[in-house]
Amino acid sequence: MINVRPIIRVIAVLLMIIGGLMFTGLPFSYYFDSGDAWPLFSSGLVCLIIGGILWLIRLPGGNDIKKREGYLIVAMGWLSMVTFGMLPYLFSGVIPDVVGAFFETVSGMTTTGASVLNDIEAVPAGILYWRSLTQWIGGMGIIVLTVAIFPLLGIGGIELFVAEAPGPTSDKLHPRIRETAKRLWLIYVALTGALTLILYFAGMTFYEAINHAFTTMATGGFSTKNASMAFYDTPAIQYPIALFMFFAGTNYTVIYFSLKGKFSKVWASDEFKAYIFIVVLLSAVVTLAVKSSTGLPWEKAFRDSIFQVVSIITTTGFVSADYTSWGNSLTMLFFVLMFLGASAGSTSGGIKLIRHLVFFKNSFLEFKRILHPRAIVPLKLNGQVVTGRILTHIIIFLLLYLMLFVTGAIIVSAMGLDFLTAIGAVATSLGNVGPGIGEVGPVDNFAWLSPQVKFFLSILMLLGRLELFTILVLFTPYFWKSN
Repeated sequence: MINVRPIIRVIAVLLMIIGGLMFTGLPFSYYFDSGDAWPLFSSGLVCLIIGGILWLIRLPGGNDIKKREGYLIVAMGWLSMVTFGMLPYLFSGVIPDVVGAFFETVSGMTTTGASVLNDIEAVPAGILYWRSLTQWIGGMGIIVLTVAIFPLLGIGGIELFVAEAPGPTSDKLHPRIRETAKRLWLIYVALTGALTLILYFAGMTFYEAINHAFTTMATGGFSTKNASMAFYDTPAIQYPIALFMFFAGTNYTVIYFSLKGKFSKVWASDEFKAYIFIVVLLSAVVTLAVKSSTGLPWEKAFRDSIFQVVSIITTTGFVSADYTSWGNSLTMLFFVLMFLGASAGSTSGGIKLIRHLVFFKNSFLEFKRILHPRAIVPLKLNGQVVTGRILTHIIIFLLLYLMLFVTGAIIVSAMGLDFLTAIGAVATSLGNVGPGIGEVGPVDNFAWLSPQVKFFLSILMLLGRLELFTILVLFTPYFWKSN
């Protein structure tokens, strides 16, 4: 029997948090006199009122959260955040249609970065700040933040952390889940603050700096400029953002150990070593190709190359150059990178490197098993044996991901999109990347798509952000059986 009481109470808290965060855009609205103070205030007030009403509802049952309740809270919590998070767009008239506002909010909360706004710079300052903040909220997962304050609510949160935390594993930094969530958010906030200061002293205004710090650390990619990061064509801004995108795509456990000076544990991570190797190798290859095809100066070719490689691998989606103009081979390379993803336990989307590592290591070891059928050849990652259950989980995830991509591409093609645009839109939505290929490339947006396509891509964004199983398990008969 599913315990409804904690589900309603957690959603109530989430709505009140969202409402409170909406109010943080009011200072920018008043400072810039952008005329969006009332939409932000009224949206926040609606969230607080409905959240308060839900909190006051007294339902039977205790506050215990088990696996079923945990998955329902994550799914319903995200749906609630998206539904109420689009109110500022609707109340201000910035995005007057519900489907468009839903798409923009889902894209923000899932840190995808795809947009339906044709003129970003014309959007009022407070609403634009809220747009960036939605990505920062979704980056680490507001539910993990809620886990940190659950002791105040009398609710245990370990099941929520398992369901929400990105990646196939959730390495705990501290035995108590509440302390783990606090440490994750402390690192997240500290890195956001550091990048804000760096960008401010590099030449951005404080408003621009905090917006881009939000969306960088969330690996979201929303910008305050129509040209994205191509507007800030200077090394002093683009290199720090590339570096912090790399940090954001790193497992937060690795970042924690590095800050504690435990570098032996950092280098024990096979995934982190593979992450560095892939970024360095691809940046070098793309730099040579860009220099050869465009004739750009070496520094500019290197900067554009490493920026776009890191941006796509980490699924941030910032654009400093149009990679589709670099030739068919590099366009295809960046399309493939949309399926890569950075580290598990980071804010990036995509499949995640750890799954690719396990898959390729196991595939390589299979040749050895063929030659020595009686030998026991264990698969190891970080010096530890990967169990059969984890291996099965990863293989099923990869197959499901591939099936969803193919099925999704067929569906949006049937809705009228051409082949390149269809596979680009589905790949970037499912991987939470942002820019795709075809008519949804780095210099295009999603405004021209039909409402049906926008809604379908929004569902794919949610599936990708919550790593498939969290949502798909709700549609199985096993989930709803009492035993």
